[in-house]
Amino acid sequence: GMGVSTVTAARILKGQLQHGQGEESLLEMDKFPFVALAKTYNTNAQVPDSAGTATAYLCGVKANEGTLGVSAGVTRDRCNTTKGQEVTSILRWAKDAGKAVGIVTTTRVTHATPSAAYAHSANRDWYSDGEMPPDALEGGCKDIARQLVENIPDIEVILGGGRKYMYPKNVSDVEYPHEEKHRGTRLDRRNLVQAWREAKPRGKVAEYVWHRRELLALNLSRVDFLLGDEIPIPSGMWNPAGQEEGRAGITPRLLSNLPGSSVPGSAGGRIDHGHHEGKAKQALHEAVELDRAIGLATRLTSTQDTLSVVTADHSHVFTFGGYTPRGNPIFGLAPMQSDVDRKPFTSILYGNGPGYKIVAGERENVSAVDFAHADYQAQSAVPLRQETHGGEDVAVFARGPMAHLLHGVHEQNYIPHAMAYAACIGSNRGHCNAAARPATPLLLPFLGLLLLLLC
Repeated sequence: GMGVSTVTAARILKGQLQHGQGEESLLEMDKFPFVALAKTYNTNAQVPDSAGTATAYLCGVKANEGTLGVSAGVTRDRCNTTKGQEVTSILRWAKDAGKAVGIVTTTRVTHATPSAAYAHSANRDWYSDGEMPPDALEGGCKDIARQLVENIPDIEVILGGGRKYMYPKNVSDVEYPHEEKHRGTRLDRRNLVQAWREAKPRGKVAEYVWHRRELLALNLSRVDFLLGDEIPIPSGMWNPAGQEEGRAGITPRLLSNLPGSSVPGSAGGRIDHGHHEGKAKQALHEAVELDRAIGLATRLTSTQDTLSVVTADHSHVFTFGGYTPRGNPIFGLAPMQSDVDRKPFTSILYGNGPGYKIVAGERENVSAVDFAHADYQAQSAVPLRQETHGGEDVAVFARGPMAHLLHGVHEQNYIPHAMAYAACIGSNRGHCNAAARPATPLLLPFLGLLLLLLC
């Protein structure tokens, strides 16, 4: 959900958090020397969804909205159209080339954007078999959580939320035993965490952690596989400061202990969630946290052997304007009133969403509410329970070997092919000569997103 307007507003917020005016600030991603634009449309949608866009920038193939890891030959909800239409991701290409790989996200690990790295599904919402219709189960389609464990069983690092989709139906959650919404959902009664452990080769150390304390206590030099679930907080809650940076740091440190180069991907998925709720403050703080993670990953890697790519799956109908002066608080009011209804308005607005409010037949007077509150929903032009994505291009920032391949305006599905070319993985390796140039690995892109290729 990190469109260009979000990047710009996050830059201003970062500067203002550091007690500057904001506009002159630099995000870590701003320092990348190569920038491109990616066209985000799905094969059947002008304004895309996350599943089709994730399939594009992870698998290199555009897809229909709502479908994951499959070609446009698959129709959403129709399990029987899936067979033979599966497409593989850059994570699979890297694994087949002998590289260590990882998935890190602030959303559920089964959410649309990260799951395109490993799953093939006619519906992005088939998190467990408990969310699948009978005809899909009878047709042999697998739920996304099961595919996480079975499709690529040797993913070295998996950090994200959504553990309830990995446990039998009605099994109480280890952290929230009395909350029904966190109970297991699986109809097949399988414990996929246990299945994940059992799938590892003998002699390898596979650690499962569900609390931040456990994660930070790990001796990473002695861990071969890591599954971190609901760390540091259950999905559905806003990330506090520093959490994403911590995850970004652990991943390259762990993978650097493993033989060969690596391809981890980190996603700031809560940017998207904040925008959908019309809560710009949450979305922008999450974007600043993602940028902190990018900074940490940059300090842990070298441009000599690491291609880093930061991009988004899509944008949102988020904007800010109103002729605000330099240094105006990014969450503040425009310096003018509407010349139509004579009421003030915040600089940040949405084209649609839950912030649409009519009071006594007129637009709500924002000076009567706490528009600086974290849960404030910025005013929107059209009432919707959830704000929608935007259809414009998104930025692609690149640094490191072959970063120049990402410039100009590209189809979104070009991105993983350029990365694979740089890393000498996938099907196009005719240019590779190990004697002439070092192999180049990468950290790959997720939902608001950090990609790094580590050698």
